[in-house]
Amino acid sequence: MKDKIILLLRKYREIIAYLIFGVLTTLVNIVVYFMASNLLGINYLISNFLAWFISVLFAYITNRAYVFESTSSQFIKEAIKFFGSRLTTGLIDMGLMWLLVSFTPIDDILIKILVNIIVIVLNYIFSKLFVFKEG
Repeated sequence: MKDKIILLLRKYREIIAYLIFGVLTTLVNIVVYFMASNLLGINYLISNFLAWFISVLFAYITNRAYVFESTSSQFIKEAIKFFGSRLTTGLIDMGLMWLLVSFTPIDDILIKILVNIIVIVLNYIFSKLFVFKEG
């Protein structure tokens, strides 16, 4: 049984690591958003941008080192692709936040959590297919 678990962990290491760091990135995003929006009283869109920016910095470092274990010597090119893909999902995040906060009675923190689930999935796809791809 122990050997089967170890084999499964090795087989799905990348996805497990991505989920762990995705949760941590989401936590960074939500905490920064909450602090900026609720504690500092900053507009929810500006708070969302700050949360996005800080969480993307965290995500790049952890994804490069621990998830995709990138050893690319083209660090700048990789970083530009990473931030470009995150900008795309950041715009999706901002658009969904604006739409759902502005036009639904749902609490903005709940919306933020739901939008982050969508963004996490898109970020993995973009990172796997375009940023940290081999070759």
